[in-house]
Amino acid sequence: MSPAHAQPNPRLRTDVPGLLSRLDRQVFQAVAAREWPGAEPVLPRLSRSANHGLLWFGAAAGIAALGSNARARRAAVRGMASLALASATINTIGKRSVRRARPVLDAVPVIRQLKRQPFTTSFPSGHAASAAAFATGVALESKGWGAVVAPVAASVAFSRVYTGVHYPSDVLAGAALGVGAAFAIRGLVPTRSQLPTPGRPQTSAPALPDGAGLVIVVNRRSGSAESADLIGEALPLAEVVECGPGELGPALEKAARNCRALGVFGGDGTINLAAATAIEQGVPLAVFPGGTFNHFAYDLGIETPEDTYRAVVAGDAVKVDLGRFTPGPEECGGRPGYFLNTFSLGVYPELVNIRERWSPRIGGWPAGVLAATRVLRHGRPLEAAVQGRHRPMWLLFAGNGIYQRVGPTPGHRQDLADGLLDVRVVHGGRWPGLRLLAAALAGPISRSPVHAAEQLHRLRITGLEPGTPLAYDGEVTLAPAEFTVDKVVGALTVYRPQALL
Repeated sequence: MSPAHAQPNPRLRTDVPGLLSRLDRQVFQAVAAREWPGAEPVLPRLSRSANHGLLWFGAAAGIAALGSNARARRAAVRGMASLALASATINTIGKRSVRRARPVLDAVPVIRQLKRQPFTTSFPSGHAASAAAFATGVALESKGWGAVVAPVAASVAFSRVYTGVHYPSDVLAGAALGVGAAFAIRGLVPTRSQLPTPGRPQTSAPALPDGAGLVIVVNRRSGSAESADLIGEALPLAEVVECGPGELGPALEKAARNCRALGVFGGDGTINLAAATAIEQGVPLAVFPGGTFNHFAYDLGIETPEDTYRAVVAGDAVKVDLGRFTPGPEECGGRPGYFLNTFSLGVYPELVNIRERWSPRIGGWPAGVLAATRVLRHGRPLEAAVQGRHRPMWLLFAGNGIYQRVGPTPGHRQDLADGLLDVRVVHGGRWPGLRLLAAALAGPISRSPVHAAEQLHRLRITGLEPGTPLAYDGEVTLAPAEFTVDKVVGALTVYRPQALL
């Protein structure tokens, strides 16, 4: 028989698993025999600290607290979600599929060995899977925090071989499963970088090197002297004006008349006022997020003041829509009211009023829970006519742009210049809490006996009782008896970096 038709050597095929097993044991023996300066007091403790994911729970809490921005919080949540999926996969499938015995500890120095030896099977390593899943999940959302976590995750994985509880192949297989779990989570819930760039294509705006020609109004309630100093250091030629909530309107109007671009540091309510002023004076707006939620800034793609610094210096900007209701609040003299994020009638304005009343005494989250409980237990449906049809409602919501589904509930807008209102109505009836939950889970286009959601260009509301509260961008005022909600398409120019990091 010619060499071309020679049959594969069955002995060679049989020896491949044995060869890999011998190599695995040789590496394990080499690690056990080698001296690792400084590792003995560190790696066994690090390995124990990762039991049951405790190390990663602490790391996630630290990232969320120290990061102090949405990107860090998303990284922490994604890391924990990836870890949860990896752990579930290892414990339900991995450990039961390959019942490999743990290494014999004779070659491992006693000082390295864990006080309590694991009783589960060796393949794959659950600690390595959790470490790799958490580190990969964090890195997919934030490269900076991923770089911080990665060395710790690698050390935990290596510690499992160092302490003698796993073979190297156990650790490699576990790490591969952990990385796969993080990417599987990303397939279900996209990272911020995977979402389409918000807003329309770039538009022209003045490039302001070092902030020359920029006047920034800082809301003291949102920021502080330290915040103003940081902005001043990054943009030394910008003028920074600090004022209290009652001084915002006059300060913004004065700044808009004497600048090439108007800057604002604060939350959504402050930014709302600045946007209306910028439109009236015909100047672009630079948003420095400084509030609790910063919905508009985050949907725009701005998560930190550094994002705005880059855009102002480069002159990168986009056109965005503004929601409008006409006539506006009485305190505006009947002029149109604008909203960057949301407009609502019904239980939400009442909830905001109660929350704001109690939050200085008991804190924001407890006040929110108290407000929701009181409104849902003792509130009554709103009576009004929408598009000429009269009906009782628990909630009428209009979003400036369509809110997309990211996770179980809508919470992000991919396009801030789509010309559409995201209108959702929760009909009156029993069990308002369940009705509101059903509407939240249903998404932006749905219809049922409990709720309805549509995409509209214009909305007409009539028949409101005097004193009916109205909420827009977190601010509460009294609604007119009848008014129209629509969009001002592409009315506002906002600085935003062309390349979102």
